[in-house]
Amino acid sequence: MRILVADAIAQAGVDLLLGEGWEVVVQTSISARELRETAGRYDAIIVRSRSQIDARVLEAATVLRAVGRAGAGVDNIDVETATRRGVLVMNTPGGNSVSVAEFAIGLMLCAERHITLADRQMKEGRWEKKSLVGHELRGKTLGVVGLGKVGQEVAKRAKYCGMTVLAHDPFISERVAQDLNIALTSFDDLLRQSDIISLHAALNNKTNQLINRQSLELLKPTAVLVNCARGELIDEAALIDALDTGRLRGAALDVFQEEPSTHQALLSHPRVVATPHIAASTVEAQEQVGVEIAIQIRDYLKSGEIRNAVNFPSIPPEEFHRMSINLDLGERLGRFVAQIADLRSQEIGLRYYGESCALN
Repeated sequence: MRILVADAIAQAGVDLLLGEGWEVVVQTSISARELRETAGRYDAIIVRSRSQIDARVLEAATVLRAVGRAGAGVDNIDVETATRRGVLVMNTPGGNSVSVAEFAIGLMLCAERHITLADRQMKEGRWEKKSLVGHELRGKTLGVVGLGKVGQEVAKRAKYCGMTVLAHDPFISERVAQDLNIALTSFDDLLRQSDIISLHAALNNKTNQLINRQSLELLKPTAVLVNCARGELIDEAALIDALDTGRLRGAALDVFQEEPSTHQALLSHPRVVATPHIAASTVEAQEQVGVEIAIQIRDYLKSGEIRNAVNFPSIPPEEFHRMSINLDLGERLGRFVAQIADLRSQEIGLRYYGESCALN
């Protein structure tokens, strides 16, 4: 087997693959052109968020069997083309959730307590306590947009800080929110009620520029916006206007529409805390996602075992062919129910008869 590691992962993950006797090429500065030219040599490619596995790469990757994303988001991978070409796409959801959640809380504290500004002033030899009066998190309302693994970890930590937590996620049941002791609400109501809004939604056609001129008008002028998810969730020009006109008190951003960001009007804005996409950059998170994706790639290439695939059900390959008709029917029924349901599903019941009962 030949495996390309196109973005940096933990050495333990690389060593795990080398331990199989496979050829592992670590080329973490590979360009888009080089990736297209060499993709056809590899059985699997491992990436993080830098490398783009687009249609051109996938069309050139004639023997490619799997793409592994060391992290949760797969928006840098053309999943549709991969699926059409029979390439499995796997990610590691939850591997860096705690790191990102802790960082989001840290950005809230930086924005509310002027920590980065105070540090900069001290390094400049300035002792200006009176200009650095901040706000507590306690007693404030946090609006979490996207209640997946990271959003849930943020909500838990916010509760420990004494915050009231609201959440918006059209795919999460009321039961999940109740278990976390938080309230689900509409997106517009969340914006109106929240003192701090923390974005943890996936990027897709519906969430692209979710925070725009219209949605920013709904915010309290004292609100703070935090984004550790994807830069494309925010219309950056609209955000600057909101800050300049007093529609928004502050923003703390770890991600940007283009990275590395050169949007100096935003990066240098006095009411913006900006960091270079480092929310998941902890030793613990990098070790975990690197090893997890290496294990998943190894198990798939060796035995066909599938875990955390975004374009294939995670079941043993010998059972998939027997179950494929039922899976297709279930998917079609699920889409039908999602379109006709007016409310969030609280529970789904299944009954099946005949030969299906013999399947595991």
